[in-house]
Amino acid sequence: MELLFVALGGALLGLAARYAVPGRATHGVVLIPAIGTAVAAVVWVALTWLGWPWDGGWIWVASLAAAGIVSALSAFLLGPSRERHDAELFERLARPGAGAKA
Repeated sequence: MELLFVALGGALLGLAARYAVPGRATHGVVLIPAIGTAVAAVVWVALTWLGWPWDGGWIWVASLAAAGIVSALSAFLLGPSRERHDAELFERLARPGAGAKA
């Protein structure tokens, strides 16, 4: 049951990161919240395997902090990367024949 709650917390932090970081028009609506959900769940499971008690406070802090940090970094890095790749694709498609190899 706790895994469900930590995954929900990761999704909420990912959703907050999506709207807090500029450039959200460059990626899908669900991508950043999905990253937050996945990171929170994976960190939670890894820490329980390492023996951290599931009813302790530090496992919650570590899982949710990792989800928030990775979500924010993903949102911050995906925007400029997507814009750069879109501009390169536009330039390649705007000049027909320029990319053809002989």
